[in-house]
Amino acid sequence: MYKNLSEFINTLEKEGELLRIKEFVDPVLEIAEITDRVSKSPGGGKALLFENTGTDFPVLTNMMGSRRRMCMALGVRHLGEMSERIESLFSEALSPKAGIMQKLAMLPMLGEVAGWLPRSKKGRGECQQVVMNPADIEKLPALKCWPCDGGRFVTLPLVHTADAETGARNVGMYRLQIFGTDSTGMHWHRHKTGERHYEQYRKQGRKMPVAVCLGGDPAYTYAATAPLPNGIDEYLLAGFLRRKPVELVKCLTSELEVPADCDFVIEGYVDPAEEKVLEGDFGDHTGFYSLKDYYPVFHITCITHRRGAVYPATLVGIPPQEDSWIEHATERLFMAPIRLAIAPEMRDLWMPREGVAHNIAVCSIEKTYPGQGFKIANAMWGAGQMMFNKMIVVTSADGSAETTGKAHIANLKELIKYYDPCQDTLFSRGTLDVLDHAAPAAGFGGKVCIDLTGKLPEEGMRKKVEMGVCEDIIPVQGLTGYRTPEGWPVIFLMVAGQMRLEETVSLFLEVNNFRGLKAVVLFDGGISPDTDEATLVWLAGGNTDAMRDMKIIDTAHDYSVLAVDARAKPGRGRPWPNVVTMPEDIVREVDRKWNSLGLGELISSPSTKYRPLVISDGAEVE
Repeated sequence: MYKNLSEFINTLEKEGELLRIKEFVDPVLEIAEITDRVSKSPGGGKALLFENTGTDFPVLTNMMGSRRRMCMALGVRHLGEMSERIESLFSEALSPKAGIMQKLAMLPMLGEVAGWLPRSKKGRGECQQVVMNPADIEKLPALKCWPCDGGRFVTLPLVHTADAETGARNVGMYRLQIFGTDSTGMHWHRHKTGERHYEQYRKQGRKMPVAVCLGGDPAYTYAATAPLPNGIDEYLLAGFLRRKPVELVKCLTSELEVPADCDFVIEGYVDPAEEKVLEGDFGDHTGFYSLKDYYPVFHITCITHRRGAVYPATLVGIPPQEDSWIEHATERLFMAPIRLAIAPEMRDLWMPREGVAHNIAVCSIEKTYPGQGFKIANAMWGAGQMMFNKMIVVTSADGSAETTGKAHIANLKELIKYYDPCQDTLFSRGTLDVLDHAAPAAGFGGKVCIDLTGKLPEEGMRKKVEMGVCEDIIPVQGLTGYRTPEGWPVIFLMVAGQMRLEETVSLFLEVNNFRGLKAVVLFDGGISPDTDEATLVWLAGGNTDAMRDMKIIDTAHDYSVLAVDARAKPGRGRPWPNVVTMPEDIVREVDRKWNSLGLGELISSPSTKYRPLVISDGAEVE
């Protein structure tokens, strides 16, 4: 794989996957605005190396923001190759062994696995070539990504902690808001291993050592994002991906070990005896701001870096962004473990980028008995980070090993014509992502499964019903516009005012006789009917709680419809966040300097498109 991040950058450049920007670009908002434009280009655009940041260090963004660069980062020809390797390994390891010769034949494989284990190295590593004296994190080109962010954030950190009782290492990715030269926030959620370690140290009355790395082999960065089971070392996964072990060196001010070839190491501690402090706001991967909350303070004791270090950063916001390609790699990599440990009938898993990883998932199964679609939903909701999923659609497998997004969509368009909302919808409640702003309570709310698998006699056979064409929609109270997505038996309604979901949909169905209609989705009246369908699906996923905002409506025409309220809901219990967009002055400044950046033809700002979705000034909707 790669000796360090610089070698990966050189490889990207040789392959035509990197653009160097020599003009000064401000890490406060400007780098993010340029990255947002490029990352939303078809296929994910190019990786960007900003060489003039007003600091001693260049900034790399969008480094894994395409299918090809994701494959390059992980050393594979296609992303399904990783799952194939895992499946082959486990199949060989778990298959019955008839005799001593077969068992002996396992030794080379066991030796290969042992070769992936991380190894400790004596002395200092490249990551410790330069010791910053005094340590000052404000000398790093950390980004301020969105205008209402609470400050500048480290967005691609590898946060190292250790179990207080066993010493087992965890490497997670938790953003760091810079508070000053020697302190940051530590944004780990209650479900994360870092928070569990923090609680152990709190109970023991001890300070908790923490080390934050940046850069190195991109496999490290991916491994820190991967949803591994507790107790599995992220650097074992990195070794598997690299086909060679990760070399570790001891930190200078703690016993924690970090990869020798990282670009930066930020050492320090968190003191659980201290009061938590307000952190945020932050424009998050959901496309909305995650609002201020209380988190621990990370105190910095030492900063070291490689000579010629490059500062890696990522931008998150309205999809698509770089993180959607990382999520796609996770789909492919973890298919084999899901089949082996949780759902042997699973054939494919697709998390559309509009679902921002945890809102929407589509899985296909090899169905053999009644109720299996709902069984899979319950199994997935109890499996690792899939517990955060709130909308899962289950289909019957079509025989392909890795279905593309376009094929999934075509399949869903056909299958939904058989959907019976009364019989094929399962509502539940459970754990949700803390960033799910639509949940009635933080981290807890509704879930829904839509079962589009082929029906067995015990489940009642369904008839295919094509949606009839209605040329003239009869308006109802508050209706400002509508959209009928081509090929889908669904209608999007834009409705002004605060009419209740059931009242609005029932009235609409009463005056408009739609044969074959399966769902009606309500949006705020200020949203244009011309808004593209991907944006509307993203809004529906983000603004909806399955138990509160979805209802099955019986009509007078002997069929039922799933009604969905995807409107914003400020003032209904929890604070409601705004959509993230860039201010017009930053957009104009980037437009002005675009020709000097060497990025080719001007790409218009995505914020111009999304600004009409912003409800008020500030991160929180007032």
